Amino acid sequence: MARLLHTGQVIVDLAMALDTLPRSGGDVLAHDACFYAGGGFNVMAAAQRNGLQSVYLGRHGQGRFGDLAREALHAEGIQLSLAIDPGKDTGVCVALTEASAERTFISCIGAEGGLSAEDLAHVSVQPDDHVYVSGYSLLHVHKAEPLLRWILSLAPGVQVAFDPGPLLADIAPQLLNALLPRLNLWTSNSAEARSFTASPTLLDALPALAARLPEGCVSVVRDGPQGCWVSDRHGQQPVAGFKVQAVDSNGAGDAHTGVMIAALAAGYSPIHAATRANAAAALAVTRRGPATAPGTAEVDALLGKYAGNEA
Repeated sequence: MARLLHTGQVIVDLAMALDTLPRSGGDVLAHDACFYAGGGFNVMAAAQRNGLQSVYLGRHGQGRFGDLAREALHAEGIQLSLAIDPGKDTGVCVALTEASAERTFISCIGAEGGLSAEDLAHVSVQPDDHVYVSGYSLLHVHKAEPLLRWILSLAPGVQVAFDPGPLLADIAPQLLNALLPRLNLWTSNSAEARSFTASPTLLDALPALAARLPEGCVSVVRDGPQGCWVSDRHGQQPVAGFKVQAVDSNGAGDAHTGVMIAALAAGYSPIHAATRANAAAALAVTRRGPATAPGTAEVDALLGKYAGNEA
C-alpha cells in the first residue's frame, strides 16, 4: 500500500490572529493565540485524512514543543521513523494572520533542522511510496546533503514530490540542479513559480517551469482562489477553484499539497487530483488554524455540491 514519506520539518506554530501587522517597533494586540503542530505536519495530516498513510522521517526534539508535535502526530495516526532527539527541542514558528487572511511567519529551527545518512539508512522505501521534499530542508546545512544523496539513491519508480516554499531563492543552485531531474511532482504557489523562472506573469512562468523539469514531471501551481494550473504531458491546463468565504489562509497550500499527493497515490489523474486539492484548500481557508485540511468525505461532499449545482 502506498505511503507518504515526509522528509520535511514538523515544528510548532504559535498562531495569532490580529487586524494588521504593526509597523517596525510598534505594538498591537492579537485577538487570540494558540499553539499547534505545524510545518510539515499540515501536509501529512491532509494526506492522512484523505486515505494516504503518512510517515514522518524527520527529527523531533526533547521538550515541550517536541511533546506537542508528537501528540499531534500520534492523534492523526502518522508514524514516526526516528526516536526523540535528546539534543534540543522541536522548533517554533510564530504565524501571524491578519484580518485580510494574509499570513506572516517568523521561525526558529530546532531538532528538525538536522538529518543524517544514518537517520535515513534504516528507512524501508516501498515501490509505490511517495516521498515529499520541502525546500526548507535544502536550507539546512546539516540536512540538505545527506537528504539529497538519499533521494537520488531511490528506485526510479518511487514518486518524488517537491514543494520549494517561499525561501526558494535562498536554496543553493547546485542542490536544486541535482534534485530537479529526479522529480515526479512540483507543487508551489504562483509567486514561487514566477520567482524560480524569473517570469513576469504566471502564464509566462508555466512553460518556463515545464522546461526546467524532467519529462513526465507533473507541475501544480496554485493561484489562490482561482484554483491552480496543472502542467503534464498534455500541456498546461487551469483547474478552477471553489468560491468560499476565507477567514484564515494559513495551511491552505499544505492542505492542497497533501490532498494532491493522496489523490495521485489513489490513482486519480493529475487534473482530477488537482480538483480534489482545490476543494480541500477551499474548505481549509474557511477554518482558523494551520492544520485545517478536510477529510475525504468533506471533499467528496463539496465536489458533489458543485456537481449538483452545475447539473
